[in-house]
Amino acid sequence: MLIGIWFVIGLFFGSFINALVWRVHEQAKKKPRKDLSILHGRSMCTHCGHQLAWYDLVPVFSWLTLGGKCRYCRKTIHWQYPVVELVTATLFAVSYAVLPESSSTWLTLFNFVSWLVILIGFVALVLYDFRWMLLPNRILYPLIVVAVIAVAVNAVAASEWSIVFDALYSVAVAGGIFYLLYIISNGTWIGGGDVKLGVLIGLVLPGPFEAFLMLLLASTLGTVLIVPGLLLKKVTTKSRIPFGPFLITAAVFVVLWGDTVISWYKQTLLGL
Repeated sequence: MLIGIWFVIGLFFGSFINALVWRVHEQAKKKPRKDLSILHGRSMCTHCGHQLAWYDLVPVFSWLTLGGKCRYCRKTIHWQYPVVELVTATLFAVSYAVLPESSSTWLTLFNFVSWLVILIGFVALVLYDFRWMLLPNRILYPLIVVAVIAVAVNAVAASEWSIVFDALYSVAVAGGIFYLLYIISNGTWIGGGDVKLGVLIGLVLPGPFEAFLMLLLASTLGTVLIVPGLLLKKVTTKSRIPFGPFLITAAVFVVLWGDTVISWYKQTLLGL
């Protein structure tokens, strides 16, 4: 029952993500406008600008009943909208089912809410990077602040400063490697946004082992998806490929199932 409730909540936050990404991109192109405000702006059609009614905003359902077209201008509404809503809903439901509880009720709630905020930002970053090959600071910086607060709260609540050190080691692995690549290549191999994303992911992951696992999974995922494109000559060595989605996908996997994978590796391959 609760998993279903979180799925529905995730649908609405998926709708919010679609609006957030579009508004952040539009704000980057134009002078500030009240109707583009993330907090105060009303939902509108991205084509004709018509203000949308509440019945136009029901996640997935409205898109299906309208045949994927705007009610007012009849232009096509991209399939991205229901897909993002369903993906976010699934991540919300899976997170509730998988994430462990702490010994403190308030800390469990705090960690879960913090993770959902990070998750919303992660989905927004994936969408933005796919569409415009950019990881905007307006999304990255607030998430880094949330992650820092989460690390601090958990360290104080547990009276374990090792939590802070583990986070710093994780940042050194996830963000440090990308920073070195950025410096060595003068920004041609990897962008500054990926470095900041590495810092964020390092703060979100519990330690350096998880950070190494994230990098391994991201590299594997990138290779699996890019090599076929190279073989089919749809992708070349000069093609710009957003790496952020691979990093974020790997990070989400590690947060949800990383402990299981690392435990299996230690027991099966290392005999620990």
